[in-house]
Amino acid sequence: MSLSRKDVLHVAALARLHVTDAEQEALAQELSRILAYAAQLNTLDLVASLAGVEVTSHMSVSSMVTRPDAPGESLPPEVVMANAPDAEEQQFRVPAVLEG
Repeated sequence: MSLSRKDVLHVAALARLHVTDAEQEALAQELSRILAYAAQLNTLDLVASLAGVEVTSHMSVSSMVTRPDAPGESLPPEVVMANAPDAEEQQFRVPAVLEG
């Protein structure tokens, strides 16, 4: 499929792009190649070619090992607050985010 300059200007207007006269011909050729490739992909019979392929949710198998999420004992407040840059009465003091 070959795109005309008018088609390129229409696509550019939809995308709110300013296209110079020099860019119009190059974009027409590039967009025509993209559409030709998409048309080629439409000819593939993906149902037949993917028969017997196991469905996956990720491209690779994850080997990340995680521990069970089980409740445990909390740290004492003194230990938690020891590295706090600013604390007051066993609470983290942070800058105000909202005015008012």
